Amino acid sequence: MTHPFPKQTVLCIVGPTAVGKTAVGVELARRYRGEIVSCDSMQVYQGSAIASNKPSAEELRIPHHLIDCISLTEEFDVAQYQKQACLAVEDILARGGVPIIVGGTGMYLKALLDGIFEGAETNENVRRGLLKEAEDLGTAAMHARLKTVDPVAAERIHPNDLRRIIRALEVHQITGEPISQLQKNTSGLWARYKIFIFGLTMDRERLYRRIDERVEQMVESGLLDEMHGLADVPLSRTAQAIIGIQEMMSYLKGDCPLEEAKGAMKQNTRRLAKRQLTWFRAEKRLQWIDVEKHATIQSVAEHIIQRIDESRAYDS
Repeated sequence: MTHPFPKQTVLCIVGPTAVGKTAVGVELARRYRGEIVSCDSMQVYQGSAIASNKPSAEELRIPHHLIDCISLTEEFDVAQYQKQACLAVEDILARGGVPIIVGGTGMYLKALLDGIFEGAETNENVRRGLLKEAEDLGTAAMHARLKTVDPVAAERIHPNDLRRIIRALEVHQITGEPISQLQKNTSGLWARYKIFIFGLTMDRERLYRRIDERVEQMVESGLLDEMHGLADVPLSRTAQAIIGIQEMMSYLKGDCPLEEAKGAMKQNTRRLAKRQLTWFRAEKRLQWIDVEKHATIQSVAEHIIQRIDESRAYDS
C-alpha cells in the first residue's frame, strides 16, 4: 500500500474488453486493501469462466463481487445489478475497504453511479387507454399532450417515439407527477461518495490483435470443453449473449468449421469493444489513460494513483 486511500471514495476502472482492466484493478486493490466489484454483464454467470473471461485463480485471491453469482438459466438485468452492486459497495466501505468497480458494461456503470428511475408500476388499463387514444388521434397529438403536462420530457422525447411518449403519459396519469421530475429524484453512488472513473484505452488495431490472441487462448484453455458442458443447459435470454457460446455451439453441432467459429467470435468481440468505446467516450466524468504509454501494469496503477493525489491536492 502506498498511502491511505481517501475515505468514502469509489474507484472505477473501465474500458473495452481485452484492454487490461482486470490486471490494473487487481494491482490497485493490492495496494489499497481494495475489493473488486465486477461491472460485467456476463461474468455474473456460473459455469462460463472461459467464455466470459473471468479473473484467474490468482486474481481472485483479491475479494471479488458480482462474479459467479447466478445460474445460466436465470435472467439478469441492469436493475438487479444496480441493487446488488450498491450493496457490495456499501458493505466494502463499511468494513473500511476500497470498492474498485472494474468492467466494460457501460449501462451497468451508469446505473450504479446515477441510479435507475423505476417509475410507477405499469398499469395495463391506463396503458391500453393511452394506446387506443394514440391509435385514434395519432402520435403527434399524444406528444402535444405530453408537452402540456411535462414539457421537459416532451423536449427530450422525439415526437415519433410513441413508446416513450406513452410511458411518460402513463407515469403522469398514475402518479400525478411529471416523469422528468421523478427522474431528477433518482440518485446513485455519485450523489453519495467521491468517485474517480478511469478509462483504459489503446490503439484500435493493437486492441483488436489482443482480442484475436485472447480468443485463440480461450480455445486452447478449454473453451470447447466448457461449451460441451453447456450443451443441454436451457440458457436464459441474457446468458445467450455471452460471446463464444453461440459461435462454438455452431461448431460443435457441425454447422461450421472451427476456424470459422473462432473468426465469428473474434469479430463479435471486436464489435463489442467498439460499442464499449463509443459508450465510455460519451461519459464526460471519465479520465482516459493510454495503457500503451506505460511499460507495466504497475506503471498504469502508479499513474492512476498520481492523478487521484493531484485531484485531492486541488480539492484541498
